[in-house]
Amino acid sequence: MEHPKQPNQNATILVVDDDKNILQVLEARLAFANYKTLTASSAEAAVEVLASHHVDLVVSDVKMPGMGGVGLLREVLAQWPLVPVILLTAYGSIPDAVSTIRSGAADYLTKPFDGHQLLAKIAELLGRQPEKSAAKPARGKGLSDQLWGGKSPVMRDFYALMERIAPTDVAVLILGESGTGKELIARILHDHGPRAKGPFVIVDCGSTQPTLLESELFGHVKGSFTHAVRDKKGLMEEADGGTLVLDEIGNISPEMQTRLLRFLQERTIRRVGDTRAIPVNCRVIAATNADLPALVKKGEFREDLYFRLKVVTLKVPPLRERKEDIPLLTERFLEAFSLAQNRPKVTASAETLRVLMAHSWPGNVRELKHALESGVVFCRGQVLEPGDIQLDQANTLHEAAPTAGAPAPASGPAEAAPAVGADSLSLEDNEHQAIIRALERTAWVKKTAADLLGISRRAIHYKIKKYNIHIPGKDQDE
Repeated sequence: MEHPKQPNQNATILVVDDDKNILQVLEARLAFANYKTLTASSAEAAVEVLASHHVDLVVSDVKMPGMGGVGLLREVLAQWPLVPVILLTAYGSIPDAVSTIRSGAADYLTKPFDGHQLLAKIAELLGRQPEKSAAKPARGKGLSDQLWGGKSPVMRDFYALMERIAPTDVAVLILGESGTGKELIARILHDHGPRAKGPFVIVDCGSTQPTLLESELFGHVKGSFTHAVRDKKGLMEEADGGTLVLDEIGNISPEMQTRLLRFLQERTIRRVGDTRAIPVNCRVIAATNADLPALVKKGEFREDLYFRLKVVTLKVPPLRERKEDIPLLTERFLEAFSLAQNRPKVTASAETLRVLMAHSWPGNVRELKHALESGVVFCRGQVLEPGDIQLDQANTLHEAAPTAGAPAPASGPAEAAPAVGADSLSLEDNEHQAIIRALERTAWVKKTAADLLGISRRAIHYKIKKYNIHIPGKDQDE
């Protein structure tokens, strides 16, 4: 029942996902790269397609109803072993994805995935030279393309530094505000580095409970604690041969700092409850929006660990320091969201670009991305106008005063603060007041305020603590 490999000039790719929007995006991307595409909305339907059509490669989501991507992989390995399978998985399922690769999958990508990267992997697996539009970008230019960076001087310097760092195997510390794209930068360093064919594993140290982080990182053996019903491999072990990203490293406990330092020194781990040392060889990239030197001075972060992590430091410029890049970012986001929503390409009007350029973007590129994604939803035609992007509330967070007749801000900690946007305020003052006003407008509900600002819930918790902002009454997280 095997399909012999055919010449790959017009290779056929089977795309499997239960989300029709993702199917449409992948189908359009592959068609642009001159591939013939077949689609299936379930693993069971994919098996039927494979039985009745010639297929050169399968791209499949992991989590789907029925037997899912893992079940499909088993079927392909059993019946069409010459057909490679690329799995698409969420970050939280990386350990499962790594284990399925060891079971026979050709490769995997984490969602949201980069289209250029997917096409490069397909081209590599099919043994053909990528099309110009699909090729893995050349060093230097590729870094810029993957970051959608633009021409600002600070980003040109940033690309130059990344280009020098990426081919090495040194530890990297990525510093930057929330929403600047630290995880994406870590992914690019991995893809352009010597371990590109190995696993890429991200650990969110900020959102993982301290009591669970040790088990998540190092794994555990059966019976080491309550509910440890079987041996579990940790994410550090899963990253062997590849790259381990420790996101929000500034949040880990002193005990975990000690264990992590020992790993960096010895390159071995011990699972919780085990006495056996397991060697792990991986590149370590740490990322944080915290001021680590300040934490070191306060004694809250180990100095020896800090220097182990910062063999090389990359500081990501916030969007307000590279506003020259906003037009290009806007164009590319609008193109991507138009394609994802299966509608003609939307472009921004001159007035919309003026509004975007005037905004201070406390949530950085993530905030811009969210604003444009919702803008494409509300845009009635093919030209995005200021009213479509719903920045009116966010913009008022940075205006000098309410318009005539508008209600005054609610009383509270921001009452006596100077008007945001005044020349006397620093960028930190801008951010401080933007957070307070967002909290006021959302009745002090932190999650809703974070959504309004286009930043993560973890980020707003950090900022509230950083600026010592008082929340009236009980804290509201829902």
